[in-house]
Amino acid sequence: MPTFLRKLRPHAGPALATFLLLLGLNLLNYLDRYILNGAQPLIQQEFHATDEQMGALTTALFLFYMFAAPASGWLADCFRRKPLIVTGAVLWSLATLGTAFVHTYWGLYTRRALVGIGEATFGIYAPAVISDFYPERERNRILSIFYLAIPVGAAFGYLAGGELGSLWGWRAPYLICAIPGFVIAALYALWGREPERGATDSHPQPHPQSRPRFDSPDSFVRFALDFIEERLALFKNRAFLTSTFGLAAITFALGGISAWVPTFLHRVDGLSVANAGLVVGAITIVDGIGGTIAGGWIAHRWQRTNHRALYLVSCWSAVLTIPFGVLVFFGPRSTAIPALVLAEFCIFLNTGPLNAAIVNSVSGAVRATAISINLFCIHAFGDTFSPQIIGAISDRSNLSIGLGATLLSLVAAGWILWYGARFAPPLNDARLP
Repeated sequence: MPTFLRKLRPHAGPALATFLLLLGLNLLNYLDRYILNGAQPLIQQEFHATDEQMGALTTALFLFYMFAAPASGWLADCFRRKPLIVTGAVLWSLATLGTAFVHTYWGLYTRRALVGIGEATFGIYAPAVISDFYPERERNRILSIFYLAIPVGAAFGYLAGGELGSLWGWRAPYLICAIPGFVIAALYALWGREPERGATDSHPQPHPQSRPRFDSPDSFVRFALDFIEERLALFKNRAFLTSTFGLAAITFALGGISAWVPTFLHRVDGLSVANAGLVVGAITIVDGIGGTIAGGWIAHRWQRTNHRALYLVSCWSAVLTIPFGVLVFFGPRSTAIPALVLAEFCIFLNTGPLNAAIVNSVSGAVRATAISINLFCIHAFGDTFSPQIIGAISDRSNLSIGLGATLLSLVAAGWILWYGARFAPPLNDARLP
């Protein structure tokens, strides 16, 4: 049995089945999202769109994503998450399928927005469910495995968009890649399980369903005040805030780079659309897996002697990416692809540790709400606008300068996470909101 599965054996059975199905859905989540980036030159040519308009398609996804997130978080803290996960997966799969049938730029924009609404539900519920199966010390390892789906799914999205799009037109990958989402959503409906909220926390808190609501006017008022107080306390939780805004700064860079780097290689280095998608997909899957595993392993070992390790590994992830990014965007063309390999490896080091830091900074009773606030912030201040900003700069100068703007956000990320490390909660005493 592979090592990562042996680590899951203490929670085997329904928990393992649930985890693997969520892992599959997460992979499809990112695959569907990144088809656009792989096929972007083909789509841009058909619709005669500017770089700024193409960047706005990613903005559309994340605008709706981030505004759906707060409502999704409240739903997940108050109701069963299983039907919500199934609904979200079906919604984004329908939107992906519908993208194949659009013939106007604004039709494409609308479908992209609907994908964002569906993804917002899953992105909140899945980490909360997984965190309820595993204690604080295990979450870095488990979430590192779960978030391997980001580079793998993104790589398949690049490959599908570039390769299938070049062979059969850009609509083909949307038709083909939508189907697995319906299948895994159905399997999750059959075999997914709902863990008790906060069951593995150091200080479990009662979830909203166990509190009095409608017994009397007084009990309802008490419930409402407690509910509001718990959520307002998140904005005083410095461990949560620094990890959230550190991730937002990294997401600004990663979102902008991932949206534009295939087009950059096509336009600046002269690669074909198919080859650009193939190169970026191959780099993303190798570096994504390698970087995510390495970051999780380093943080896990470092945690034995320093409870701030989750923040510090994430800080170094951002800082080490900067010099390689400079070489990609401004160095000799012969160094662009080797430097891209090193840059992507470094930026993926933070994936497991930083997401583990976020879920460890709050209690299970408000974890879904905290994740929804986190998602709102990382997209509002991160990748919602960075692809469009890069496109606007590119229209007025060139794509190298546009992509170079992402390096400034990595400087900010490094400082925020270095500062935030001082607020990291001890591992046997997860910070309550």
